[in-house]
Amino acid sequence: MPFINTKVSIEITAEKEAQLKAAFGKAMGLIGKPEAYLMLNFEDNCRLWFSGDNKKPSAFIDVSILHSAPRASYEKLTEALCSCVEDILSIPGDRIYVKYEETENWGHNGYMF
Repeated sequence: MPFINTKVSIEITAEKEAQLKAAFGKAMGLIGKPEAYLMLNFEDNCRLWFSGDNKKPSAFIDVSILHSAPRASYEKLTEALCSCVEDILSIPGDRIYVKYEETENWGHNGYMF
């Protein structure tokens, strides 16, 4: 039941988007969430300012999940997501923010989880 909304200040090609999709899907196991329910959104060419600068590539990754996970799991997921973005899009880890939002109410296919 995770949803990951990724905004980056550079272009994402179809090939790189597919690579990110696969890598993010694999990373979900770090917090015990199945890829089968993972929804992703990628927004490229966003006007992101980071540390007063918009000339260098930046990324914002917003992760919403059903229920919660231990902080150690979030730390591992943060490391994995940042590594994926760094390796695939060449955005340095010090220009990436990751935000987590937990919810107890999540619906799908006409019912509540």
